[in-house]
Amino acid sequence: MRRLDWLDALRGLAALTVVLFHLSPQVIGTEAHLAVMRHIDLGKTAVLLFFLVSGYVIPMSLERHGSLRRFWIGRLFRIYPAYLATIAVFALLAAAGLLHWQASLRAETGTGVLAHVTMMPDLVGVRGVVRVFWTLSYEMVFYLVVTGLYAWGLHRHSAWYAAALALTAWAVPLPDALLGENRRLLAALLLLGLLLTLTLVFAARSRAAGVIGIGFVLVPALNGHPAAASTVRSSQQALLLLAVMFAGTVVYRWQHGQIGRVAGPAALGVVAASVVGAQWTQRAWLADVFAVATIFLIAYVFRHRTMPRALTWLGRISYSLYLLHVIVLFLLPRIVPDLGTQPLPVRVITGLAYLASVLGLAWLSYRIVERPAQRLGRRLLDKIDTRHPPPPIPATQRAAPGTGRGENARESV
Repeated sequence: MRRLDWLDALRGLAALTVVLFHLSPQVIGTEAHLAVMRHIDLGKTAVLLFFLVSGYVIPMSLERHGSLRRFWIGRLFRIYPAYLATIAVFALLAAAGLLHWQASLRAETGTGVLAHVTMMPDLVGVRGVVRVFWTLSYEMVFYLVVTGLYAWGLHRHSAWYAAALALTAWAVPLPDALLGENRRLLAALLLLGLLLTLTLVFAARSRAAGVIGIGFVLVPALNGHPAAASTVRSSQQALLLLAVMFAGTVVYRWQHGQIGRVAGPAALGVVAASVVGAQWTQRAWLADVFAVATIFLIAYVFRHRTMPRALTWLGRISYSLYLLHVIVLFLLPRIVPDLGTQPLPVRVITGLAYLASVLGLAWLSYRIVERPAQRLGRRLLDKIDTRHPPPPIPATQRAAPGTGRGENARESV
């Protein structure tokens, strides 16, 4: 058994939940779907679980690599190939007349291109080519902020960051779209900031890169978008998502004795209370947070046990599954028109066929896009290490015991 199979199982469960959530209106009907959402929003539950897992894994990955340059090469080869492949598939289907570009992207093409290069369309206020791209905006901000904290040796104080972000989002009136309604300018500035950060990282100017990286926290804090094209409609919600990711980091550091026994649970309690309290008008949030905490806790308690192979397999293909399943869903009405009004057996059979199709497509993407890209990234890292061996990792920046390369520590999105 690989030591981090429990994280793969969580990612697999989250990805499958997202797929089923998006499929459910077609199979059980819109009214039944909305009735379930009044009690628990499984889509939000899955996304929060994804963010919690990323918060746990990304700092571990960074400290395992021992260098910002190695970390970013690994990240770029991990997330961009499947992302670009998804955009290419959508573009081909759109060119064939089977799909249509979002109206906001047609109206603001230049802005959309710039926003997609950075993976931050939601923070710019434009719709992603595939709507699920919105979560990548907050993943990217998290990578950049963690980069900055690591560069300045401040990364171990995760409990403070998680609690401070959550309390700020809950208690402080935050402006929305403060950075301006000029979305093209904002998209260009975000691209410039990302490119400058990466340039400084590869030039071994880590502290300068760190300043910019930490500065990216201002984007969700001040520029949440109430625009129709955005999924996250306020700075409050955007900052809470970042707090959830830092909550995952708190779990990782608490597990490895890097956070006190009181500070860790206290920070997690603050984040949970803030997420629920800030969204108190939507009663499903309480169920969402309870479900996420329960699922993560169960997986954590049994992390040394053998995980279900189906879930770990789903975890390995979860990124491609998450990105591509919506494209197949868009095509479903062309194959079975008015599926929601068809007899139940037709809906069930169609749903099962859809699941088989998206799982097969995700597996194919994983095999021909993700894995070759990751191998290419590792070869590049090996060449870099041969020419420029990484410096010794300071004791304050080493990964926790048992997270070395030889123990199958894997990265997450």
